[in-house]
Amino acid sequence: MSTRHEVAADVVKKILSLLPGVDCCGLGGCGKKSCQECAEAIAATGNVAMCPAVSQETADEMASVLDVPSVEVKDEIAFISCAGSAAGKARFAACKSCKEAVETGFTRGECKSGCVGVGSCMDVCKFDAMKLENGKVYIDREKCTGCGACANAEACPQHIVRMIPRDATNFIPCSSTEEDDELVRKLCGFGCIACGECERACPEGAVSIIDNHAVIDYEKCVGCVACTVKCKKKIIVDTLHDLTALKDKVAFVRCSGGNRASEKYKEMGIQTCDEAAKLNPKDYGLCTTGCLGQGKCTTVCRYGALAIVNGTAKVDPDKCVGCKDCTYACPKNLIVMVPYKGQKLVPCASTDDYEDKAAVCDSGCIACGDCKANCPNGAIYADGKHAVIDPEICEDCNVCQYMCARGVIKELEVPEHIFLQREALGMVEGE
Repeated sequence: MSTRHEVAADVVKKILSLLPGVDCCGLGGCGKKSCQECAEAIAATGNVAMCPAVSQETADEMASVLDVPSVEVKDEIAFISCAGSAAGKARFAACKSCKEAVETGFTRGECKSGCVGVGSCMDVCKFDAMKLENGKVYIDREKCTGCGACANAEACPQHIVRMIPRDATNFIPCSSTEEDDELVRKLCGFGCIACGECERACPEGAVSIIDNHAVIDYEKCVGCVACTVKCKKKIIVDTLHDLTALKDKVAFVRCSGGNRASEKYKEMGIQTCDEAAKLNPKDYGLCTTGCLGQGKCTTVCRYGALAIVNGTAKVDPDKCVGCKDCTYACPKNLIVMVPYKGQKLVPCASTDDYEDKAAVCDSGCIACGDCKANCPNGAIYADGKHAVIDPEICEDCNVCQYMCARGVIKELEVPEHIFLQREALGMVEGE
């Protein structure tokens, strides 16, 4: 007959055989230095949920071995709460560890809270669940066991790897602690600006603003789309619905001036909008208010909704999610937000006199007033030397387009699915 010590050793051996079998080297969520120590602790305490990497089936089996009641285990996976590249990833590429990168320090214009992209989390992952591509760490949901080693401060000094429920559907990939929301927009297109819209919209009180960024409490989250819909920057990821079309407003470029400016600046060797904006357009026979055509707005757009077409930025309203990042990027302030509904728009912001305008552009508004005089709803007014259509009053008739001798006024086309999605999600006008 076995002694008590021999029985205990057998039990520990059995528990050890049920554990994942890959040692987390003291970094895992169990808090033990090795799987052997974890097995001994489970055998001694009966806590079958001590190892976060075990499945419910395994926990039940361990409970049977120990003759104790089983408990519900948390099925979690790792999530990197950063989706940008503003933390100096390229500069830190030569560092040996994330800790070394952070200790090196951040420079002006870099996010101090983001992923530095060296990959120390990958070094501690024993399940081959993480990979590094172009400075971005990707997690394989199928391989991740939720051991928590990558979330340990030794692996991630930025504390941006968080454990979340495997069945979670809403995610906020940002950990920015920056207080200035405009600076956040300039630093990173994925940055949370802590506006609080998601927090106010959540019916379960599951979203809170902590250290200037939104955080989801998954104990309360029921997976609705309220936070995703209300997010001003559209950074909240929702895996249940395609919300790229669910927005109130989209970007619109107030210029349709063609490639004259773009080609001129390229001839001069200018490659950015910021460089071009420092010059006086009149010195080169160009429109003083037109699109510079170098594509700064396209670089900040995360959804491929902006492109330079014939030298001028154009927005695909179906792809645009209304995050407003492009409005901050344009040095000419040409991009504005307009309601995402079928309506007429004037793609011109020129304040030049008619003669000057006609000399540099053949598609600009000449402020003749015909559209304003014939609008049956009084939805058109003059702003300086160009027409503006009030979207709240416009009823989307075609009179202004018919009266415009230059064919300047355009129509914002909206696909039918926007209305179908709103109806399906029970949304009302204005949401």
